[in-house]
Amino acid sequence: MKITGPFGFPRNGPVRAYARSMSRALLIVDIQNDFTEGGALGVAGGDAVASAVSAFLEVHAADYEVIIASRDWHDATGDNGGHFAENPDYVDTWPVHCVEGTDGADYDPLLVTDAVTHHVRKGQGKPAYSMFEGVTDAGGTVSAVLAQAGVLSADVVGIATDYCVRASALDALAHGVRVRVLTDLIAGVAPEPSEAALAELAHAGAELVESSEA
Repeated sequence: MKITGPFGFPRNGPVRAYARSMSRALLIVDIQNDFTEGGALGVAGGDAVASAVSAFLEVHAADYEVIIASRDWHDATGDNGGHFAENPDYVDTWPVHCVEGTDGADYDPLLVTDAVTHHVRKGQGKPAYSMFEGVTDAGGTVSAVLAQAGVLSADVVGIATDYCVRASALDALAHGVRVRVLTDLIAGVAPEPSEAALAELAHAGAELVESSEA
């Protein structure tokens, strides 16, 4: 009798015998406590996104060759290259958030990460919006992970539409990856910048679809 964990995977992780699209990735951007309701930079709808992404993974995890989740992971000392400020402008400077080792930097507890194959930390000592600026737990890069897995297309979800989702999707496009943004699995800081970000992504070549179409 096989002992299985969440999503039906064996306890020691997913096996490649599952039917997967061998060229697809899911990029989960910054679904963290400090970016959801009650956090230092809480985004309205953040908890709902965390729950919805978990529900999506329960059904669709096996559709992806790699599932990459990123977190802001700022240094506990200093201003992280000017990213933190006592009087932030909320454009280029921000209040303290997602400091390494704190509850604010943890994944939102509503996000089930069992199916995640690679965890990425970014913003260590410097501003970083795109997950492509971060490093995996093994010290690698997102671009290397995608290349090694032969990924040709990626679905992007997470927080925040107008900042880190936008930056991560644009970088994926710049690396030659076909991108779909799953519009019901994202949340933005403000409506107008979020709409502008989605328009920019569509103009850059990203496809905007709901998760039911994925």
